[in-house]
Amino acid sequence: MFIAIGTKNKAKTAAIQNIVSKYFDNLEFEQFAVPSNVSEQPFTSDETRQGAVNRALNTWHASGADLNFGLEGGVHEIEGHMYCCNWGAVALKDGTVITASGAQFLLPEEIAEQLRAGKELGPIMDDYTKQQDIRSSLGAVGIFTAGLVDRTEMFEHIVKLLIGQYLFLSKNDK
Repeated sequence: MFIAIGTKNKAKTAAIQNIVSKYFDNLEFEQFAVPSNVSEQPFTSDETRQGAVNRALNTWHASGADLNFGLEGGVHEIEGHMYCCNWGAVALKDGTVITASGAQFLLPEEIAEQLRAGKELGPIMDDYTKQQDIRSSLGAVGIFTAGLVDRTEMFEHIVKLLIGQYLFLSKNDK
């Protein structure tokens, strides 16, 4: 089975490989640097979902793989509080798209202020932690959950939801 991953991000790639490998054999993975066709920093849950769908479809167009994954992180506000949100999509070989959402968690106000000022979360978190490319490892979720949940684990949940829906559809199409 050919699995196309619409990112070069290590945390997202690991999430897809970890989960897909549990449910399927004879896998070939390939990463594709595809655009999300949304803002560099998605600012609503809808925009974040659309970014995941766009990545999955752009990956499908680039690869024609059996399963084509797109994962997207974004932020959104509820009652003046800024939350991280995360979405995933998988485009099937026939173009069908399945979506799922994952964990949401509150961001500190000092981070939210910078986001509202137009900055992107990844570079904000690098400055905040004094580390490089935090988005490919712990991510904001790892920092703000005291390491209890890292970015790979957070996205694994979404990938599991996507694979579960795919298996359900496959079973019921027969």
